[in-house]
Amino acid sequence: MRRKDREVTDSSKIREIIEKSEVIRIGYYDNGEVYIVPVNFGYVETDGEYTFYFHGANAGRKYELSKNGCEVGFELESRANIVIDDVVSCRSTCYFNSVIGNGKISLITDLQEKDRALNIIMKHFTGKDIHTFDEKWLNVVAIFKLDVEKLTCKARI
Repeated sequence: MRRKDREVTDSSKIREIIEKSEVIRIGYYDNGEVYIVPVNFGYVETDGEYTFYFHGANAGRKYELSKNGCEVGFELESRANIVIDDVVSCRSTCYFNSVIGNGKISLITDLQEKDRALNIIMKHFTGKDIHTFDEKWLNVVAIFKLDVEKLTCKARI
């Protein structure tokens, strides 16, 4: 990271930034082009290891690219705030928190694991631990798991 003075290494601060983020952008490399998908997510962190979960259809480009497990990049941010200097434009700035990294995508097929992952996603947005999902719906939804291999965090506050 070029600006070491903005690097965030404190695990509680990283978790706080992730908690305040609503969208994670997943970047796939597909036949010579980058394909970026914004998705809602949930995550777990255990001893500094992060796993993100998101859901989608059992068809389409994201699903096809994820079927065989692939390396992806990701990005999320919270609290972006642009400050415009009305006198000297070059003094305008942006305050932000961001997390960037890469990892490996896989699809979850086990219904109990799907249920657990959807509860993690829902907890991220509701704060509630327990949600009930119909088995019929669990059979048709695709659940994506992103095991993070590298993660960096940066803030300008």
